[in-house]
Amino acid sequence: MLIALLCLAYTQPNSERITSLHLEIEALDKKLVSSNDIWLKKYANFETYNQIYKEIGVIQKDLNHLKNTKTPDSLKISLLTHKLETLQRQKELLEEYKTNPFKELIEKPQIDNIPSVTNPIAIIGGVSFIKSLEAQKLALKKNQTSLENILADLDKKYTLLSELNRLEKSEATTKELYQTQTRRLELQSTQNILKTTIDIYSKDSDEVIQRLSAQIKSQLFKLIYIGLAILISIGIALALKIFVRRYIHDNERAYTASKIVNFFNISIIILILLFAYLENVTYLVAVLGFASAGLAIAMKDLFMSILGWSVIIIGGSIHVGDRIRVCKDGNVYVGDVLDISMLRITMYEDVTLTTYMENRRAGRIVFVPNNYIFTTMFSNYTHGGMKTVWDGIDFSITFDSNYKKALKIASEAATKYSRGYTEITRKQLNKMRDKYSLRNSSVEPKTFSMIEPNGIKISVWYQTNAYATLSIRSTISTEIIENLLKEPDIFIAYTTTKLIKDGTDGFANKPGKLQGFIAPDDDKD
Repeated sequence: MLIALLCLAYTQPNSERITSLHLEIEALDKKLVSSNDIWLKKYANFETYNQIYKEIGVIQKDLNHLKNTKTPDSLKISLLTHKLETLQRQKELLEEYKTNPFKELIEKPQIDNIPSVTNPIAIIGGVSFIKSLEAQKLALKKNQTSLENILADLDKKYTLLSELNRLEKSEATTKELYQTQTRRLELQSTQNILKTTIDIYSKDSDEVIQRLSAQIKSQLFKLIYIGLAILISIGIALALKIFVRRYIHDNERAYTASKIVNFFNISIIILILLFAYLENVTYLVAVLGFASAGLAIAMKDLFMSILGWSVIIIGGSIHVGDRIRVCKDGNVYVGDVLDISMLRITMYEDVTLTTYMENRRAGRIVFVPNNYIFTTMFSNYTHGGMKTVWDGIDFSITFDSNYKKALKIASEAATKYSRGYTEITRKQLNKMRDKYSLRNSSVEPKTFSMIEPNGIKISVWYQTNAYATLSIRSTISTEIIENLLKEPDIFIAYTTTKLIKDGTDGFANKPGKLQGFIAPDDDKD
């Protein structure tokens, strides 16, 4: 009786401990599954591969046995064959886990294509390479930490299973204990390899990082020295420019001296860069490219003028002897091209309609920089062999005038004096059809009548000599005025003030008009 009580007392605590061990093992299993760890995933694939491999061996053995029997079961053979094909496809997918499932995680990364920082541009590449090495090292250490955590959980699980196996002998516990022990040993071996990999990679990467850091530091100091030298050169150039502006009062000479200072300043900067990086023949072309860009920025107007000269000469838009019109900052210049040099167009300002209506000056020599061809409006009156342009004369008549007769008078006067230029224009436009798309080639004089607040406006347009616009305009205007004054039913409308006291109509005593009539609406009383 006493022995039975002792056995009962001993069995009850063991039962409670066994239950507790089961709960702890279950909690550990859940933790391992929920961790979604890469090490466990790869090892699970390794185990799956081995299991499939074993199953394939068993099925092949069974198939050989069935085929060698006197009455083979064809249905069973078909099922086993299908199952074998499925397992073989799975085996092919898991082939990389055949020997070492952790090869990618423990393999030492190769440090290839190490950059050499020999110029400021290469600093960016050096810093980026250092960051990539640090990131790779951090990834290896992160894998190591993850592996250590998994091993700690497996060690704990192994301890619990050993105790459980001692208290409760069962086939399932023994099998799980064996699997856990196998995992522990495999992962411990992998941990040792990974530790060695990290040590070797850390030494190699630290050596590369130290070398690149030294190169970057050297290039930064060199860049600072070069920057100081360039700033000193720019400061001297600015001082010389101030001296030139203060003591050279001739604008042309001051401009030339300023350009010379810019040229020497840029040349000195180029020499500084060349001497600083001359030993790096590989990057000499790049340095020259940057220097050329700086020179182009400093002497932009000069280079643009030379480029403009090339465009003018090759394009043929302007030739010596052409009459051109140039607009700049609200000023308009019309004249004949005397010379086209590499930097400027020399133009003689003639007496034209523009000088008559706007400038009231003529006879000046105008210098137009060639770079204006890209930014300023140019008009060529004689391009492509053209020697004529359209010109127009406007005048107003009263609403009760015979406007049809006025249109006829204006058209006849324009036709009379522009007949020769009309024929010249027609022939030249026919020649230009091979080069340009000319849809409207009508060159005959055109007359238009428009209603204006103070009367009917008559506008007549005709072809005239591009070099003698004013003279023909004056001749046609005189002819029109004389013919209009001869007509009793045409009255010129203009702003004027008249006081009528003698009973006439106030319009050259023409009969048939009402006394006191004032034609335009905007007359002043």
